[in-house]
Amino acid sequence: MEEKNQTTVTEFLFLGLTDLLHQKIVLFIMILFVYLVTLGGNLGMIILMWVDSRLHTPMYFFLSHLSFVDICSSSSITPKMLCDIFAEKKGISFVGCVAQMWFFGLFVGTECFLLAAMAYDRYTAICKPLLYTLIMSPTVCVLLVIGPYAIAAINITTHTTLIFCLPFCGSNAINHFFCDISPLLSLACADTWINKLVLFVLAGAIGVVSGLIIMVSYVCILVAILKIQTADGRRKAFSTCSSHLAAVSILYATLFLIYVRPSSSSSLDINKVISVFYTVVIPMLNPLIYSLRNNEVKDAFRKMLDKKYFLLNR
Repeated sequence: MEEKNQTTVTEFLFLGLTDLLHQKIVLFIMILFVYLVTLGGNLGMIILMWVDSRLHTPMYFFLSHLSFVDICSSSSITPKMLCDIFAEKKGISFVGCVAQMWFFGLFVGTECFLLAAMAYDRYTAICKPLLYTLIMSPTVCVLLVIGPYAIAAINITTHTTLIFCLPFCGSNAINHFFCDISPLLSLACADTWINKLVLFVLAGAIGVVSGLIIMVSYVCILVAILKIQTADGRRKAFSTCSSHLAAVSILYATLFLIYVRPSSSSSLDINKVISVFYTVVIPMLNPLIYSLRNNEVKDAFRKMLDKKYFLLNR
């Protein structure tokens, strides 16, 4: 019994998404395209906000960090996923699995609270415009970025420690394409109810706290917008928030479906499909949402292109 309770698994094997060759080819092309767009779009947003002085505001400071988080979260999963699509043995070492789970969890958790910080920023800009520069000082902005990283680090460190202290003495085949919490719990040779309870409580707490900040901010914003007399003023106020609301809705809906909803017998297979969306697609959507729906970003991009064209034709 003492021998059996020891962790004997030294690596894990991913079952992946499909075994059919034509589906693998389609998946590889699609995921590679999305990943390249993710890198290009988010790096472009960061560079744009760095070079254009008009975008040196708290809103774009948070947005640049959101782009950085999207690059990191996607890069912690997608390159390995692309390598595994055609590989016969989709393996990852025990330490590699720990690292992948920790880094991905860090950046996803950070994104939730960054979105909450951005909601507070929009609330301050619309509801307290005269005090905006005083409230959203550089120090406050830095703290509102450090805070999400710290909270996310505590959260994912708790999950990672609890999971990898469990004994893995049976199958090492993970029914997923990356080291996620639920598939790993299904492999443990011990009772995992504490892990599931902690997952539900912490994931729920992160969702509730950050969600409440966003919801209260937007209730106040809505009240303030309805008090604006001119239709043009209301439209402009709505336009500054619509991109953020779209990003929030997409991320929170997918995270809720995976980490908070009750589990079922088919939940792991369903989670794989949903996980492709939030690990691969969502990091690509954020820069597209903000660039296509934000006039300041579009103007800055056109200005940068015009300047580049002028330099090339001198």
